[in-house]
Amino acid sequence: MYKVSEFSEMTGLSKETLRYYAEVKLIEPAYIDPKNNYRYYDDGSFFLAILLGKLRRFGFTIQEMISVMEDESFAHLEELIQQKKKNIQMQMEDLQLKMEEIDEFLASGKEEEQ
Repeated sequence: MYKVSEFSEMTGLSKETLRYYAEVKLIEPAYIDPKNNYRYYDDGSFFLAILLGKLRRFGFTIQEMISVMEDESFAHLEELIQQKKKNIQMQMEDLQLKMEEIDEFLASGKEEEQ
């Protein structure tokens, strides 16, 4: 069993994030000491914490993460990640177009000065 601080270091999730994830039922401690309310995580929680960290980095919302965790078989996980990848690709294309627009705008201003 790992204290929150140890588990935080192992997973890269802050103590505050772990507490929040417990509040919204994403990942709950394996044990809470009734005497001092210290939270303890076990090895089984490690995989889930790493997965949640990845999902957060991929841009999943809390609600999307909850839906992933509710599907204990993770049957739709690959599909959801592929969809997130498509969304990121679309955002990148949109940002590229915006960069090109900015460049054109700046270039047109320089042409007018000459």
